[in-house]
Amino acid sequence: MITTAQPVQGGRRATYREVLAEPRFRLLFSTRTVAITADSLRITTFSVLVFATTGSPLLSALAFGIGFLPQLFGSLLLGSLADRLPPRALIAGGYALECAAALLLALVRMPIAASLGVVALVALATPVFSGASSRLVAQWLAGDAYVLGRSLNNVAASGAQLSGLALGGAAVAALGPHWALAVSAALYLGCTLAILIRLPRQQPDAFGGTPGSARGDGGAVRASLHGAGLLLRGRTVRRLILAQWIPPAFVAGAEGMIVAYAGGHRFAPGWYAVLMGCLPVGMLVGDLLVGRLLRPPTRERLVVPLAALMGLPLGGFAAEPGVGVSSCLLLLSGFGFAYGLGLQRLFLDALPQDRQGQAFGLLGSGSMTLQGLGPACFGTVAAGTGAGGAIALAGGAAALTAGWILTWHPPTSPVPVPNHSTGSETGTEQHA
Repeated sequence: MITTAQPVQGGRRATYREVLAEPRFRLLFSTRTVAITADSLRITTFSVLVFATTGSPLLSALAFGIGFLPQLFGSLLLGSLADRLPPRALIAGGYALECAAALLLALVRMPIAASLGVVALVALATPVFSGASSRLVAQWLAGDAYVLGRSLNNVAASGAQLSGLALGGAAVAALGPHWALAVSAALYLGCTLAILIRLPRQQPDAFGGTPGSARGDGGAVRASLHGAGLLLRGRTVRRLILAQWIPPAFVAGAEGMIVAYAGGHRFAPGWYAVLMGCLPVGMLVGDLLVGRLLRPPTRERLVVPLAALMGLPLGGFAAEPGVGVSSCLLLLSGFGFAYGLGLQRLFLDALPQDRQGQAFGLLGSGSMTLQGLGPACFGTVAAGTGAGGAIALAGGAAALTAGWILTWHPPTSPVPVPNHSTGSETGTEQHA
C-alpha cells in the first residue's frame, strides 16, 4: 500500500484507491465528513429550536442561514491566517470552536439574538480552518489525485448532509432540540480529538513558497485584505473563483423554492423532502461517474456542458410539472455540479503557493455566502412569478453562466507563473 499519492502525468486518470491510500488525507476526509454531518444536524436543529421558541418563519430562516452569510467577510478579514499558523492547531481549533458553540446553544438559554450571534461568530472563523485543511489536501495529493480527492469530498458532503438531516430529525424527535444540539457537539469533539491525536505537526513554512510573503508586515486583517485583493486582481484566479461561486448560488436559489413549490401544488406530505433530496443525490452520482470514469482532459472539456446541465433542466419548472418530472429535473441539475471537477486542477495551478490556504478559504466562504443569499433573492422573485417561475429563472441564470465560461479564451502560453514578491502573474495573460 502506498503512503503518498504520486503525481499523475499527462492525461492519466487517478483512482479513488490511490487517493484513499494517503493516510493523512483519509484522516481529513473522515473528520470532515463527520463534521458536515454535525453541521447539518446543528443547523436544522437550531432552526427548529428558534421556530419553536419564537413561532417566526423569518427568524427560523435566519437561524438556518446565519452560519453561511458571514463567511465571506471572515475570509476577507482573517483568511491570511490559513497560511500563517500551524495547520493542525487551526483545524483542531475550528472543530473545538464548533463544539463549544453547539454546547452553548444546547445548555445555555440565551436570547435569540445572542444565539444567532454565537453562530455568526463561528462562521466568521470557518474560512480559516477550512482553508488550512484544503491547503493540506492540495499538498498531499498531486495531479489528478487532487481532483479525485475533491470529488470524494463532494460525494461525502452530499451523503453527510443527508445523514445529518436524518439524524437531526431522529434526535429532535427522540431527545428534543437541546439534546440534539448536544449530539452535534459530541461529533465535533470527536473530530477535534482525532486531529490532535493523529495529524502530524506541520509548520506553515513547510509548504514552500516565498518565506514571509503571506505573512506580510501588518496584522492579520491587513494581510488578509491585501492577499484577497492580490488573488482577485488576477484574471485567471478571479474567473475560476466566480465560475465556482455563481452557478451553485443560482441553483441554491432554486432549491430554496422547493418547499413553496411543493406546497403550492399540494403535493402529498413529505414529498418536499424527496424533492430536496434529489439535488444532493444527483450531485453524488455526478461526482462519482465524472470523477471515476473520465480522463482529466475530458473533464475539463465538459465544464461548459455540465455547468449548463445545472441550469437548463430547472427551466422545465416554468411548465409547473408534477412530482415525478420535478424529481428528474432536480436529479439532472444535481448531476451538473460535477462541472467543478474540471476546474480544480486549473484553479490549483493558478494559485501562488504561499496563498493557497487563503484562496481555498475565499473560494469556500464566498460560495457559502452566495448560496445563503440565493434563496432570499429568488424568494423575492417568487412573489411576482410564483415558485415555479422563480426556479426556472434561477436555472436560466445558471445556464447563462455556462455561456460566460464558454467565452473564455485559452491562454496562448502555459499557465501564468505567480510572482510572489508583487502578487502579479507573469506571461501573456492580461489583467482585467
